Amino acid sequence: MVLSFLRAVRGLLPLVLLSSALGAQAQAVPNPGENVAFLVTFGSQADKSWGDDDFTQTFFFLIPKENRQPVYIRVFDPDCGGQHDEAKYGWNTTTEFSLYGGPGSHSTPDARATEPKGQFRAGTLLKQVKFGADKAYDNKWYTFGPLNPLEGEFVPEFDGYVFKLVTQGKSGDDGNLYRYFLSTSPTQNVAVEGGNAFTYEYSFRLSPQKRAKTHLYPFVNDRVVSIKQSNFDVDGDVALKIFSVAKNGHPAKASGDNAWASSTHLIADKEHGLSLDLQLTSLSKATNDLVFYVTDQYDVALPFFAVPLGGPPRYRYEVDVKIRK
Repeated sequence: MVLSFLRAVRGLLPLVLLSSALGAQAQAVPNPGENVAFLVTFGSQADKSWGDDDFTQTFFFLIPKENRQPVYIRVFDPDCGGQHDEAKYGWNTTTEFSLYGGPGSHSTPDARATEPKGQFRAGTLLKQVKFGADKAYDNKWYTFGPLNPLEGEFVPEFDGYVFKLVTQGKSGDDGNLYRYFLSTSPTQNVAVEGGNAFTYEYSFRLSPQKRAKTHLYPFVNDRVVSIKQSNFDVDGDVALKIFSVAKNGHPAKASGDNAWASSTHLIADKEHGLSLDLQLTSLSKATNDLVFYVTDQYDVALPFFAVPLGGPPRYRYEVDVKIRK
């Protein structure tokens, strides 16, 4: 697993270092290459049929172990009210952002689960803030930091230090739409060289454009024999296919309104140590909030990386040629 990750990172770094502009894009969460409109978390009194199954989203931010410079985790539009968010019956929602580091913040199994249960908040709480409808942060940035990378938890599997940010709708029924950026600056979006972000359950809003393509990039380690992709409240409004070095648009099952759907897919050896591309094609312009996660044959969740490890996967066509004598 570690070797696969390092091989992927070595393949990725030349792309990240092409230019500062590309690097900046790579640190955005969602990453522009995913074509995800916003992350979304609803208040705890919301109807789940609006597209959030548990009103909680956990993201991890990875800083390479060689980096000793302070980093910042910036949140765009953290309040719930105003330009980007989704009102239901008047703005009444409070959203809590909690930043964790230290031992257990990632290594605790509940922290990587697809439901907020047990010890999902394990680790050392570094800072916690709550936002309601606040014009001071509507369409603006809030910054966590400076953070010493050593305050994160060292994860040998990823060869770096990890911080955890738990976002939870504490009250109300509105949808909070927001984005993140891992930065070296408290006031600007400046990429952390080699940094990345990932989640084990992805709650987001699709781009409201017909035929728009959204890409989700789960990472497949060396132990994976098969995956089970699960999605919630897709509303039957998306065509879902899987692309990789070995799959050229394999169809996968998409859910209906307020329902879960899943499908299981075998993994080839040459897909190990790389990211898959779960490609969603919107069938209409309707606004759609939904949830995704992917597990292996042991029901262990796999991480979705904002920057796909090894780069966006490309199908490798192989010709089977037999020579007759």
